Amino acid sequence: MWDVVRDLEKNNQLLRIKTELDPNLEVAEVHRQVYDKQGPAILFENIKGSPYPALSNLYGTIDRTEFLFRKTLPKIKRVIELKADPTKLLKNPFRYLTTPLTALQALPMHSWFGSPVKYSKTTIDQLPQIKSWPMDGGAFVTLPQVFTLPPGSKNPMESNLGMYRIQLSGNDFKQNEEIGLHYQLHRGIGVHHEAYNRSEEPFRCSIFVGGLPSHAFSAIMPMPEGISELTFAGMLGGKRFRYSFDDQGHFLSSDADFVITGTILKNVKKPEGPFGDHLGYYSLTHDFPVMKVDSVYHRKNPIWHFTVVGRPPQEDSSFGYLIHKLVEDLTEQEFPGVKEIHAVDAAGVHPLLIAIGQERYMPFRDPKPEEILTIANRIIGSGQTSLAKYLIIAAFGDDVALTTHNLKAFFQHFLERVDWTRDLHFQTKTTIDTLDYSGDDWNGGSKVVMACRGLPIRKLEYNMPAMTPNSMINSINLIMPGVLGISLKPFTNYLDNEEDMKVLTSYLSDQNLSGFPLVVISDNSQFTSKNMDNFVWVTFTRSNPSHDIYGVGSFVSHKHWGCKGSLIIDARKKPHHAPELVADTAIQKKVAEWLNF
Repeated sequence: MWDVVRDLEKNNQLLRIKTELDPNLEVAEVHRQVYDKQGPAILFENIKGSPYPALSNLYGTIDRTEFLFRKTLPKIKRVIELKADPTKLLKNPFRYLTTPLTALQALPMHSWFGSPVKYSKTTIDQLPQIKSWPMDGGAFVTLPQVFTLPPGSKNPMESNLGMYRIQLSGNDFKQNEEIGLHYQLHRGIGVHHEAYNRSEEPFRCSIFVGGLPSHAFSAIMPMPEGISELTFAGMLGGKRFRYSFDDQGHFLSSDADFVITGTILKNVKKPEGPFGDHLGYYSLTHDFPVMKVDSVYHRKNPIWHFTVVGRPPQEDSSFGYLIHKLVEDLTEQEFPGVKEIHAVDAAGVHPLLIAIGQERYMPFRDPKPEEILTIANRIIGSGQTSLAKYLIIAAFGDDVALTTHNLKAFFQHFLERVDWTRDLHFQTKTTIDTLDYSGDDWNGGSKVVMACRGLPIRKLEYNMPAMTPNSMINSINLIMPGVLGISLKPFTNYLDNEEDMKVLTSYLSDQNLSGFPLVVISDNSQFTSKNMDNFVWVTFTRSNPSHDIYGVGSFVSHKHWGCKGSLIIDARKKPHHAPELVADTAIQKKVAEWLNF
């Protein structure tokens, strides 16, 4: 990491902090306040209780993220261009002269005569014990590169490298002997875990921290199943992924600053969490796998690499931006007919996905969603995008300027055209993101596809409606054209709420809301209406489609639910929801005064 630090410092993109800081909340608060100001990367040189410096906010801005990969990003784009359309090589061969060399860097390189790095050893308790949020269950590794191989293999091309958070301390973990691993649905390590459960072989695991920035990024890159993330790490880093094995058979990265090796216990689980996560809420305590620690290696003068997650946007938002940028040329290969797809970071990524798809089925008929519905099924049936809870899809060509990257304009286009009697398609009692607690079970909830196609069928209202008073409603605010925010009393339970919604929908049916196709109920409509980020975060993280969508003039026809008037999403906090992240105010004030922001 020191090469990275020197490069950033040379280009005035590094803040060195020599003052001793407490890893319990103080370090994370410094990170958050520097990030909020779009500040530089931060090198913490003196963390209480640890001999090792730590680096954060490395990817804190999009410009800095692109700067880090400035030498390799154009080359990778050319590789991806050729994968998407091989005929481009014939059209412009000179553009792709260096592409074979880039592809060669994708091959991991074994150090046959021992590791090119001399490792020293330490213990888990000597690592920076960074705790980010007050209710966190302990210290966590927040940018781990978790490496596993299938049973019987030492071939890195068969490996999985993923970013699955690691709990270093707290709960029932035996200090220095055990750590917790948190991995969720559709994660490659789960495939390996299942295979080891059928094997007598120990489930070895290596966790890398630090090293080349490309290695951490590769751990979150959604590679096709069966293709190792190490190949992408080599291309993005501009050098092959170097590795060796220790005397216990553990895989070691020759470029990582730290390597934690151990064995994942096949039939042992322990409580992991809580952890303040990237939806803006705590991921609560659940039983997850345990790794028995064998060794903790480090390079000479290592740097601990970490981030702080929370309600987006945060540092990890740059990962999403870069992924979109890299794979946009492959979108139509993965999802035939899709022109654009965007997991909305401000809504916590998985709760809201928006897309634009092509309609080619019946171009001679009156337009209605047809092909885009089959495209939607492909999206919510594939890998990581299957975790989407709300999928809103529009038809390509209805507006040539439409893009998924202008959120407000996309919503206006959609709300002008959507027909709530026809364009809602639910999936109930299905899986949703592990971190999303809006459902009625852990990992369990519902999904809805909302589609639109054709010319506008309504004009959105830009001004507050004239509404007669109602004792149920605490406040009314305009969120954006066509979207009304309403505050009601706090939610209690679904049985009582059904009666309340009958009263509310009856009241709304008497109002002139023709220009407001969407009504969002929240605990604080003023907060919800403040900006688009608040709107999508509250609306899509705090609602479960099957339970929390209502409508004016709702009906069921042959098992299809729709409504003739405004759609209502109840995005109030529910008793089963996880608590949202709130920083310690005393530490916030202390850090703000110290930083003098």
